[in-house]
Amino acid sequence: MSDHHAPDLTGLARTLPLGAEIDAGLRQFLLSVYNYMGAGLVLTGVVAYGAAETGLYASLVQTPLLFWVIVLAPLAPVFLLSFRIEKMGLGAAQTAFWTYAGLVGLSLAGIFLMYTGVSIARTFFITAATFLAMSLYGYTTRADLARFGSFLMLGLFGIIIAGVVNLFLASSALQLAISVIGVIVFVGLTAYDTQRIKEIYLASDNSAVAGKKAIMGALALYLDFLNLFILLLQLTGNRRQ
Repeated sequence: MSDHHAPDLTGLARTLPLGAEIDAGLRQFLLSVYNYMGAGLVLTGVVAYGAAETGLYASLVQTPLLFWVIVLAPLAPVFLLSFRIEKMGLGAAQTAFWTYAGLVGLSLAGIFLMYTGVSIARTFFITAATFLAMSLYGYTTRADLARFGSFLMLGLFGIIIAGVVNLFLASSALQLAISVIGVIVFVGLTAYDTQRIKEIYLASDNSAVAGKKAIMGALALYLDFLNLFILLLQLTGNRRQ
């Protein structure tokens, strides 16, 4: 956030237009968003790899009850952030975000047992390149992406419903369609969410409010990246023999 009360040592601050001050604050805000998101992804990856390599994940999923606890546990902190963040302190919101990232890592440890390390790494770099391109587009475009928001959310709900149905049908054709449509939806959501995060920035926010906005923005982009990665892995990943 820009500090309007900092001493003017160079005299240059007097010549900066207000827009320049806001741009500096916006860049700092977005840097905070991406730092949270990146650290969350690192935590998820470390927990997933560790749980797979130590055998923790394999031992837990042998019990059906524990399997469902692992799958559903990440929902608790994400719902807490979604519905209670306004009443939470910044420290509590940060704790909920890190807890969520760690629990997601535990639930995703199975990918290291299912797919080869090379294909996981390849898919990660493809996802990262796609994400960066679409996030940059969302940040720089002058087009209003809000008009696509309803379409993207409908696509997201459609994917979720189809995924639940396919738990019972176990159709490979339906799963392929879900993965392809899902990639398109999350590529679009990456640009849309980046623009939306840019628009919620206010130079007048105090540090706690700005911090909580950064966490919610990071959560949205984290979910976009993670879902895009999983869907691409389903489409292109090489399974272990």
